Amino acid sequence: MKFKNFLLDTAKGAAIGVAMIIPGVSGGTLAVLMNVYDKLIGAISNILKDFKNSVKTLLPIMLGAVLAVAAAYFPLKYALQHAPFPTVMLFAGLMLGSCPKMVKDGIKNGFKALDVLSILLPLALVIGVCFIPNLGSANLSADMPVYGYFLLILIGAVASCALVVPGVSGSMLLLIFGYYNEILNTVSLLKTDFGHSALVLLTFATGIIVGFFSIAKIMKLLLSKFPRATNWAIIGFVVGSIPAIFITYDHNFEGCEYSTLSIAHIVVGCVLCVLGIIGAYALTAFVEHKYRQTEQQPNEQNDTPEAE
Repeated sequence: MKFKNFLLDTAKGAAIGVAMIIPGVSGGTLAVLMNVYDKLIGAISNILKDFKNSVKTLLPIMLGAVLAVAAAYFPLKYALQHAPFPTVMLFAGLMLGSCPKMVKDGIKNGFKALDVLSILLPLALVIGVCFIPNLGSANLSADMPVYGYFLLILIGAVASCALVVPGVSGSMLLLIFGYYNEILNTVSLLKTDFGHSALVLLTFATGIIVGFFSIAKIMKLLLSKFPRATNWAIIGFVVGSIPAIFITYDHNFEGCEYSTLSIAHIVVGCVLCVLGIIGAYALTAFVEHKYRQTEQQPNEQNDTPEAE
C-alpha cells in the first residue's frame, strides 16, 4: 500500500472513530460516505482466508479510529457538554453534504420499484429505535455481579452494529441500555482504579470484536447475494440517521448545562451545518474528480501511438 493511501485511510478511520463516540452519529455511516465501507466489510469477512491483505486494509483504518478516539475523547466530551447543538449540527452538515454522491452512485447500480422498501424499512428502523426509552444506568462498579460481565459482552456485540450497519449509532444504543455514561466514566477512572476499569473495558471490547466480525460476515453475504437491494438499504440507513440525530437530541444531552438552546448556539449551529454541507460536498466532488483522472490516465497511455 502506498504511503499516501495509507495516510488517507488513516484519516478516514479517524473520522469514523470520532463519529463512534458522538451520540446519534454512526461510524458505519461515515464509512459509507467516505467510500471505505465495502473494503472494510470485505477485509473483516476474509481475515481468516486472506489474513495478510485483510490486515493491510484494516490497519490504517483501525489505527486512525483508535488515535482519533484517544485524541478527541476529552475535546469532544467538552464540546458536547458546552456546545452540543453546534457540534451535532456540524456532523449533520457533513452527512448531508456527502449524501448526493452516495445516492448518485446508488442510481448507477440500478433501481426497481421494490427498492423503495429497501430504503423505507431501514429508514423506519433507525428512526423507530430513537423512540425506545432509556432503561436506566448500568452498574459497572467494583461490586458488579458476575453476570454483569457476560451482559457487558452482549452489550458490546450490540454496540458493534454501529461499526458495521450504517445509520445505527452505537453510542445511541449504549444510551438506551444505560451504558454510555458508565463506559465514559470507566475510561475516566483508569487513573484512579486501573485494575477494575481495565477489566470492564476489555470485557466490553471483547463483545465489540465478537459482534463486529459476526455482523460483518452477514453484511458481506447480503452485499454479494443481493447487492442492489443491500446498497439501497444502506442508503436508507444513512438517510434515516440524519433526522435520528435530532430526534434523540433531548435524551442524549439531558442534564447537560447547555442542552437548552440559545440564540447564539442556534446561529453557530446553522453556520457550522452549512459549512459542513459545503465542505463535504466539495471534498466528495474533489475525490471523484481525482478518481476519474486516475482512471483516464491508463487509457490515454494505451491510446498513445508507439514511436517508430
